[in-house]
Amino acid sequence: MRCVENPVMRILIISDIHANLTALETVLEDAKNQWEYVWCLGDVVGYGPDPNECVELLRSMPHLCLAGNHDWAALSRLDIRTFNPDARKAVDWTRETLKPENSAYLEALPTQFVIGSYTLVHGSPREPVWEYILEPVIAADNFDHFETPYCLVGHTHQPVIYEKNQSNGETVALQPVYGRKRQLNGRRQIINPGSVGQPRDANPDAAYAILDVETNQWEHRRVPYNIAAVQARMRTVGMPERLVVRLEHGW
Repeated sequence: MRCVENPVMRILIISDIHANLTALETVLEDAKNQWEYVWCLGDVVGYGPDPNECVELLRSMPHLCLAGNHDWAALSRLDIRTFNPDARKAVDWTRETLKPENSAYLEALPTQFVIGSYTLVHGSPREPVWEYILEPVIAADNFDHFETPYCLVGHTHQPVIYEKNQSNGETVALQPVYGRKRQLNGRRQIINPGSVGQPRDANPDAAYAILDVETNQWEHRRVPYNIAAVQARMRTVGMPERLVVRLEHGW
């Protein structure tokens, strides 16, 4: 775990790029001139056709990045026998395609950051690389595993805010309202910005967020991108058709 001072700036929050350069470039264009630093919550690679390009673009920006399970899989740090056959094929292709310098970048990624009021992980504070927080009961179990008011997570590819009520201890799931700033209110929250490169909430648009750490204002955002162009590249490199088709459906 790495702890650093809280920066005074606006942050572009991204997660689960999954080697989708078109989606990443579209997010950067949509958020242009509205951020000063990037927090990436992991899974830079995996599934998509552009692993080197995505790593290199991320490396070119002022940023911090966490390790995700697909980043680890591409480094042979995980047993991919637990992955479905399509995901295993994508992992094997990514391993063969990554340049040595980009593999070295992924090797060095930490699994957790603590920055001021924010804990950052890929999966969950309890299991930073692998656990999925998909419902309030799982979120509730994770509040004891971080000390800051807020924890930012990715991994599920579904934007959401899990909030713990301080009076009765109940955890509720709050759905995002896109394009509207939300004042973080001091209640303990686990916040997911959604996926840049492979959304799984029945909305194929790329998801990201903007965080103002001075005012603690959070804004979920969505932006459409050229899915067909990504699908064409995926077919060119021989990705399984199921992975190609799912992009247009957001699942």
